[in-house]
Amino acid sequence: MQLRCSFRLYPNGPQPAALARAFGCARVVYNDALRARETARAAGESFPKSAELSKLLITEARKTPARVWLSEVSAVVLQQSLRDLDAAYRNFFDGLKGKRPRMGAPRLKSRKDSRVCALHRERRLEDHFPWRPVVAEGWQGAGEWSRSLPSVPPSLTVVKDAAGRYFASFVVETEPETPPDTDSVVGIDLGLGHFAVLSDGTNVDAPRFLRRAEKKLKRTQRALSRKAKGSKIWDKARVKAARAHARVSDARREFHHQLSTKLIRENQAVAVEDLG
Repeated sequence: MQLRCSFRLYPNGPQPAALARAFGCARVVYNDALRARETARAAGESFPKSAELSKLLITEARKTPARVWLSEVSAVVLQQSLRDLDAAYRNFFDGLKGKRPRMGAPRLKSRKDSRVCALHRERRLEDHFPWRPVVAEGWQGAGEWSRSLPSVPPSLTVVKDAAGRYFASFVVETEPETPPDTDSVVGIDLGLGHFAVLSDGTNVDAPRFLRRAEKKLKRTQRALSRKAKGSKIWDKARVKAARAHARVSDARREFHHQLSTKLIRENQAVAVEDLG
């Protein structure tokens, strides 16, 4: 069974600048590859393969004055951008064929999007960024991890969200946990006065995360609206507003995870009303 793990990172010193270069270069290669494929599609030609794009947009581009700065970043990060584009097109076409839910066509990445770059275990993290050695076997990292990993991850993705937070995200192989046997069965009725009412009479109150944080959210949004868009002070205010929203989102997600985990562990079956 595969398990997605996500850890908060706290880069310092030259690390944020190194990550910023990796994010920017990965985005540029992704956009260049997308333009090349869309140009080929408009001309009625077949899509260029990833190997061709890698040679053209990474190997050859590094030799040109316009893209010489791509040499400052590991080629592994740039090649992963091409794999991500392949996966985006594959998911798009599978949606058109009915193999999966429909999704939009790949689009150009913006500087405003969440910034992502991926690495592979064949290369240590310190080969890409100046991390100090800490993580699990075969990996390098920054800081102490809050929990041990069941296996060595084959790849790692570094993400920077709108609130300016860094996360290390990866998928590991693990054995499924078997909860203790129980004969309990519970039904869930979602309501307005309560978040949920269980069939055994338990009422789960709806936590007012947004209501409690409303004043701070209004204050940060008001401060952001007063700043000149695009300025440095506007960017600082934008991050403050994003952090305020992230705290509400994190609290809501934590509540959902705790409640769902409790229900699954205590019951053999869970029934939910069909609102369709």
